[in-house]
Amino acid sequence: MKPKGDRPLSPPEATATGSAALQRDVLLHLLIAGSGVLMTSWILVGQSTVHLGHSIKAIVLFGAGAWLIWRALAFSPGRSDAHPHARFGPANRVTLLRLAAVVVLAGLIGEAIPAAPLASVAHAAWAIVIVATLTALLDAVDGHLARRSGLASAFGARFDMETDAFFVLVLCALVVQAGQAGPWILASGLMRYAFVGAAFLWPWLSGPLKPSKRRQTVCVVQITTLIVCLGPVISPALAAGLAASSLVMLTASFAIDVRALARHRPIHQEV
Repeated sequence: MKPKGDRPLSPPEATATGSAALQRDVLLHLLIAGSGVLMTSWILVGQSTVHLGHSIKAIVLFGAGAWLIWRALAFSPGRSDAHPHARFGPANRVTLLRLAAVVVLAGLIGEAIPAAPLASVAHAAWAIVIVATLTALLDAVDGHLARRSGLASAFGARFDMETDAFFVLVLCALVVQAGQAGPWILASGLMRYAFVGAAFLWPWLSGPLKPSKRRQTVCVVQITTLIVCLGPVISPALAAGLAASSLVMLTASFAIDVRALARHRPIHQEV
């Protein structure tokens, strides 16, 4: 007679076991990333003019992100399709690293750096540009890792997209703080959230959109342009022109998507 402990797991038991393993893996990753954010912030506080408030902002923002990650996975049979794997996976690990870097950058909002004129804080400004550039470059890695590891999921795709959206918003705020463009550039960072909010009023806006190279290209251009605007060698006039051009491009991209969704909305739903 086969020992009870060696019997094959039934589908519900297998799902519960996989969920428990995923919970442990996700929790471990969140704790490590959160510790990294806190340690990085403490180094910034100790080695620069950044105040302790940076640590508070960074850990609160990361905590909010961690809660959203946990909530998105939900760890229940009804949500098992979001990430049907027992491991967080290398792709999500990279995206979590990107989120941690963005949170550290977000903590600089309201601090002494970046500041106008950027030439007065050139070393700090270049450090921000380097961190932001590395964060952007990592965006080209996670999708490849997801496919190669066989751990691609709807959660991973959404996690990547929302991290990009938050990254754009943070870069916009830093560009404004650096005096490189006016508050109007925040429209670039808020457009995604306005779109999501509008979907509550007009549900057809939450309809599916086909994958688009145009959408991906606009996102890359948007992030790249904002990082360039934070360079100390870029004048405010040039930065404002570049930022305005990227905002026009982003607006046109959203308009195309809205038009496509409007064409396929159910007849009984009004605009």
